[in-house]
Amino acid sequence: MRIPIALYLLALAVRLALVGGFADPAYPDSFYYVDVARQLAAGHGFNIDVLWIFAEVGGHIPANPVLPIPSNAHWMPLASIVQVPFIWLLGPTAFASSLPFALIGATAAPIAWAIGRDAGASRLVAVGAGILTALPGLSLVYMAQPDNFSLYQPLVAGSLWMAARGLRGSRRSFLLAGFLAGLATLSRNDGVLVLGVLGLAFLWDRWRVIRSRGERPVHIPLATAIGAVATFSVCVVPWFARQMLVFGSLSPSTASGRVLFIRNIGEWNSITTPATLDHLLGMGLGPLLLTRIGGLVAAVIIFSVLVGVIVLIPPMLVGAWHRRRDTAFGPYLAYGVALFAFSAIVSAVHVPGGTFIHSAAALAPHGYVLALEGIVVAVAWVARRRPTWNAAQASRVFVSAAVAFGVLAAVFGSISVHATWAARRERMQAVAAALDAAGAPIDDRLMSIDASGYKYWTGHPGVVLVNDPLPTVLDVAKAYNTRWLILERDDSVPAVAQILIDGNRPSWVGPPILARPDVSVYPLCTTTADTRCSSAGTAGS
Repeated sequence: MRIPIALYLLALAVRLALVGGFADPAYPDSFYYVDVARQLAAGHGFNIDVLWIFAEVGGHIPANPVLPIPSNAHWMPLASIVQVPFIWLLGPTAFASSLPFALIGATAAPIAWAIGRDAGASRLVAVGAGILTALPGLSLVYMAQPDNFSLYQPLVAGSLWMAARGLRGSRRSFLLAGFLAGLATLSRNDGVLVLGVLGLAFLWDRWRVIRSRGERPVHIPLATAIGAVATFSVCVVPWFARQMLVFGSLSPSTASGRVLFIRNIGEWNSITTPATLDHLLGMGLGPLLLTRIGGLVAAVIIFSVLVGVIVLIPPMLVGAWHRRRDTAFGPYLAYGVALFAFSAIVSAVHVPGGTFIHSAAALAPHGYVLALEGIVVAVAWVARRRPTWNAAQASRVFVSAAVAFGVLAAVFGSISVHATWAARRERMQAVAAALDAAGAPIDDRLMSIDASGYKYWTGHPGVVLVNDPLPTVLDVAKAYNTRWLILERDDSVPAVAQILIDGNRPSWVGPPILARPDVSVYPLCTTTADTRCSSAGTAGS
């Protein structure tokens, strides 16, 4: 037990160091999960006083535009739920929100070691995979964020590992695989793909029994398969019941059409662009296929860079080919194919926006085992042709070099990303200070590209700045009685360029109370009684 414990402690220490370097949430997903968690901890339930995307309310301005609204019409709840006990114990602090993700995410390292050992890999490969999973390349920086990375990774890896054990006769493992897949689904909708893999494992087990004409034993009886579905359902049915009760849909954001039927990621944040199948197909077969191919290419690049740090991809492919018929990796390889196919066919437009890396992080533990196994296989191939080579010694050298490279990439990558996040944090803090200096009441609503982020740093409720013409922006501002407009130069929408770049403000946008090269804050006047915009420009409305 010393090795898995040591790997867990290494992974935990690394994640706590990340928290020490940057404890706060850093991007819309993590801001949202923290906002919801604090509402839960305060006894307000799954409700939130920000509208981060209009897909949460049907993809358009609702008939009754109010805040707060029911939360989690798009994102799943587990990343918020796990924070609640820590917020109760430690208060609504950044450390309280990050700590559970460090504690849970660190389990991925010993899981990687166990996967390797269970598959018959050498001690060198298993330990190396555990170390790489403790510092998983350029994806490491996300592992201490209050997001689903550190939940989805060990849950999916554990479920696929248990599924493989089920294919070798462990019925309890297969039942546990269903339960872990259910928890993974509470973390990300993509967890349903894991349940699909469990179904394929059951069918493949039956097929090989039929093919052997009864000479092979049944490893996954029907009762065990049903039990796995039952353990999966124990996790997800209460949540889906809540979704039906509150929204009338299992997947409210998908029902709006904004998830599946947009042509590009800019339409994700629009309320005037149609979000229908006819709209998607109307772009023509050629452009439609290009978006699907683009999604697949983006997914491959994202995984290769953030998880495989480029150099691990060739040996990973070698290892996957070497183990292609190995039951220990069958569920993993099936999930990998399903995930890339899903990303290309269904969520291609969202892949470059970051959705894929959340799911791809779960491929790391098995993937690192295969990568290091691939190195050993390649060394053995060379050694057979060069008698002067000592295969065992060369394997140690090359495996150690690969692990060292992955660790260094993880460390320096995290430092670089933390610097970027720190600049964003300073920008948001400057906005908070400007609003305070202007005497903005705490219930004044903001319009920004990141409503959850500005809620976290300013305390103000808010709505998203939609990617639509200025008259639609005004309609949103009026509907939600928005008082302030926040524009970021590097992350905004085309319609507001005339305000931010040219200084050409419509009559309902007042002079800025904060004007920096990277961010500006303007009064929004949606009623004639509001005189803060009296010195506005003449750009029309």
